[in-house]
Amino acid sequence: MFLSLKEIKKEKFRYGLIIGMIVLICYLIFILTSLAMGLAQQNTDAIDSWHISSVVLDKDSNTSMTQSLITKDEIKNTELTSKEAYIGQAAVVAKKSGRTNESAQFLGLNNKQFIAKNLVIDSGHKVNKSNQVVVDTKFQNDGYKLGDKIQFSSSNKKYTIVGFTKNAKLNIAPVVYGDISEWQSLKNINGQFVASAIVSKKANYQINNDQLKSYSRSAFVAKLPGYSAQNSTFTFMIAFLMIISLIVIAVFLYILTIQKIQNYAVLRAQGIPAKTLVGATISQSITLVVSGLIIGVILTAATAFVIPAAVPMSFNIPILSGVGIGLVLTGLLGSLIPIKIILNVDPVSVIGG
Repeated sequence: MFLSLKEIKKEKFRYGLIIGMIVLICYLIFILTSLAMGLAQQNTDAIDSWHISSVVLDKDSNTSMTQSLITKDEIKNTELTSKEAYIGQAAVVAKKSGRTNESAQFLGLNNKQFIAKNLVIDSGHKVNKSNQVVVDTKFQNDGYKLGDKIQFSSSNKKYTIVGFTKNAKLNIAPVVYGDISEWQSLKNINGQFVASAIVSKKANYQINNDQLKSYSRSAFVAKLPGYSAQNSTFTFMIAFLMIISLIVIAVFLYILTIQKIQNYAVLRAQGIPAKTLVGATISQSITLVVSGLIIGVILTAATAFVIPAAVPMSFNIPILSGVGIGLVLTGLLGSLIPIKIILNVDPVSVIGG
């Protein structure tokens, strides 16, 4: 450790450049990881708030709640308990003169069932009339206020915003909660259809009807439009950045080791054990990576404070800590190549040459 710190102190500019490059890699990985988590959360925020374990849809809906319709006949022999609830989903565009149009997901609820009862209101109150809605706080951020009357692109009826709720997004679109009877109007369907889905807190909740199929929460979420592809893309990007950081650290340590090969040969000739030199190389690698990591964390924390609310980023400390540990391990792997050179150095051939 002493040798590595002394060398870094002596060659400040050289090692400063290496640390600077590691800082940029760490910062980029942290930002991409936060962006990936933020986008993933905005796909499932509303679903997470329901605390459900299974979803029942029409079997021909391709696991899509917007494409699913459940009829009265299909559930005529079904009794819903306090752990089940109907949901009607419709894609809408909310608009009001003087405000930004909002592409949203209208979710119709039964006020007597658990989702409506457990809905957490940030301001205002819950829906208690058919022409009232509770909307995600994105509407509030875009200038909408309590009492505003909005219309949807598929309807001339006006709805009053009576409440705002946080973290209510589905497929990255803000959610509008209203009465399930209004969902029927927006979908332009008759009373024969009761919902798009039945959600349950029970795992593997089943309905005895061949036209309906039950899915686990994870299976339903995986089929959300773009969800799996988006997560896979970010996972590959982060993995490639980790590999790039491994290569960069290995190459720089290799070059530095080659430049110091005569110094290592002299030290070996003086009787310095190979494990001492190996320890110095490993500690140097850890010092460089940890230094870059700390600065990267500081930059990420500063970004978290100044990033606009409209940017979908989630700074999850446990996950980012795991990424940081992965970067440190990457630095250790990068030090293996120069270690092999140190172990194989021949003082006689190097000094004699």
